[in-house]
Amino acid sequence: MPPKCILHIEDNPSNRKAVQHILRMRDYDLVEAVNGQEGLDTLETTSPDLILLDMQLPKVSGYDVAKRVKADDRHKHIPIIAVTSYGLSGDEDRAFEAGCDDYVSKPYKPRILLEHLDKFLDPEKASHE
Repeated sequence: MPPKCILHIEDNPSNRKAVQHILRMRDYDLVEAVNGQEGLDTLETTSPDLILLDMQLPKVSGYDVAKRVKADDRHKHIPIIAVTSYGLSGDEDRAFEAGCDDYVSKPYKPRILLEHLDKFLDPEKASHE
């Protein structure tokens, strides 16, 4: 079975590097986009199994990316995990209202991110950890 593919939409290079490092712990393929528009464009040529989405992005916000993905019949089945450093009251609700399926606040421990990814990409592993 081919590895699962994650589209990581994140404008911060150090956050992208951290996710690259964390994903080495699992057999996931990684495709990256550095802003919301690039993420949407990438969906035209890539079929990820999950989107890891920063909510504070240039060009098109993560909230708008999530809304557009979930409004598109070709992509609405793709789970979206919102990732934001804005752990403010209401941010989680706003992410879910935009169509995100899960939410992780930065900073996070690698194990926490992997648990959220496994929940969608490898449920058997998630249930045993």
